[in-house]
Amino acid sequence: MIRLRGHHLICLHFFSGEGFPPEFVANLGEIIKKAEAGKAVRACTGCDDICTRCPYLQDERCLYKKDADEEIRNMDRTALALLNAEAGEAMQWREMKEKVQRIFSLWSGQYCNGCDWKQVCEKNSEFSDLMKAKSRK
Repeated sequence: MIRLRGHHLICLHFFSGEGFPPEFVANLGEIIKKAEAGKAVRACTGCDDICTRCPYLQDERCLYKKDADEEIRNMDRTALALLNAEAGEAMQWREMKEKVQRIFSLWSGQYCNGCDWKQVCEKNSEFSDLMKAKSRK
C-alpha cells in the first residue's frame, strides 16, 4: 500500500518530473505508476512514501524553508478535509483524481498561487485545464 499525506493526494496529480533532484523524481514517478496501476493508497499524516526520499527531510521534519513543516502539516489537514478523507483511509488513485477535480478551485485559491512549484504544475495539461475552468466561473 502507498502512504500519502494530504497535500500529496492532490499535488501528485500534477507532477511533471521537474524541479526536484533525480532520485526524488524517480521515486515520485514510481509511486504514481503504482497508484495508476491500481495499488491502494492510504492517507496519512506526517511523512509519507514521498517524503522518505526528500532532500529537505530531517528528523521527520521538512526543512525546505523556515516554518515549512508547520505550513505543510496545515496544508495536509486542509487537503484531507477538502477531499473528505481521513488519515488511515484506503482509497484508489482514480477516485482521488475525481475528488481533486471537484475541490480544485478551493485548493488552488488557497495554495497554488503562492506555491514555489506552481510553474512546474502549469506545464501539466490537467492543471492548466482546471485553472482555466476555475477562471471561467
